[in-house]
Amino acid sequence: MSTTEPTAPNAVRVVVVGPCASGKTTLVSALRAHGYDASVSAQEHSAIPRLWQHSDPDVLIALVANLEAVRERRDAAWPSWLHDVQEERLSDAQDAADLVIDTSDLGADEVAERAIEFLAIRESA
Repeated sequence: MSTTEPTAPNAVRVVVVGPCASGKTTLVSALRAHGYDASVSAQEHSAIPRLWQHSDPDVLIALVANLEAVRERRDAAWPSWLHDVQEERLSDAQDAADLVIDTSDLGADEVAERAIEFLAIRESA
C-alpha cells in the first residue's frame, strides 16, 4: 500500500527545501493531498549548491526555521553549528525560491495553507 497521494498527470511540480525539522515532509504530504506533484530535496544535507534543480521544479518552496524552533521540534541539544551549516547549504535555494515560509512560529496547517494559497494564485495568473 502506497503512502503517497496520487497526483494529476499535469500537476505542478513543487520541490520543497529547508533545514531539518522545518516541516518539509509534512508540507509535501499536504501538497500531494491537494493534487500537487510535490517532493523534498535534501539540499540541507548536500554541498552541491543547486541540488534541488535536478528535480526540475515548476515551483520551489523554501522553508526556514530558527534554531529554537528546530530544537523544540527535534532535540533540545540540536547543535547550532549544524543548523548554521544547513542554512548555508540552503542559501542558494532560498534566493531562488518562488516562496519562502518561516515555519518557526507556524503550525503545519498554517504552512500548508500559505503554500496552497500561493500555488492557487500562481496557477490562476
